[in-house]
Amino acid sequence: MMRAVIVSHGQPGDPEPQERAIRALAAMVAGHDPGCEVLGATLAMPGALAAAAQNDSLIYPMFMAEGWFTRQQLPKKLAQAGAPGARILRPFGTDPALPALLTARAHEAAAAQGWRADETTVLLSAHGSQVSQASFTITNQVAGQIAAQFARVVTGFVEQEPFLADAAAGLTKAVSLPFFALRAEHVTDDLPQALDQAGFSGPRLDPIGLAPEVPALIAAALRQEISSLK
Repeated sequence: MMRAVIVSHGQPGDPEPQERAIRALAAMVAGHDPGCEVLGATLAMPGALAAAAQNDSLIYPMFMAEGWFTRQQLPKKLAQAGAPGARILRPFGTDPALPALLTARAHEAAAAQGWRADETTVLLSAHGSQVSQASFTITNQVAGQIAAQFARVVTGFVEQEPFLADAAAGLTKAVSLPFFALRAEHVTDDLPQALDQAGFSGPRLDPIGLAPEVPALIAAALRQEISSLK
């Protein structure tokens, strides 16, 4: 049976929690019958990728952007793991179903506050980078795709301008929606610190990668890939 491996960065200093999280996600995806075995592995956990990936595996990057990690680092890691022929799919953050999911989550949060969508600002926060524009590009692309559904969509980043604390300053009737795959240090530490610094008082949602619809979304992507190979 074909095998798919959902791969995330993980957390090098403390790899166990993120390794458990990606394996739990893989189990949920498997529950949606994607047509293949599904495992999870982080790059930070020693030996995890080698134990999970086979040379004919499908690799689903639980990353938000198509950049250095997916194009260079991940193929290198797969080769080192003995699976150079593994097929890398497009990353989670580029899934065409994601803008609709982001919109639905923000609409729900606004409605819970009694706000109309056309008076609600969405603060879309993301990683960003001083080296690569991949995160900046995909985040702003998605922001543009959902902008018509709200009063406005503002983007802010952890590691590049516009920094999140600056982007969040002065926002009213705003919902914070993290454009992140998992709950790791940036989400647990950097985001709340920046929002506190900005005096942000609106709802603070979980990373979009933790939405309950995500396992089914990933399973659909795997089924589509498997179908294309037949």
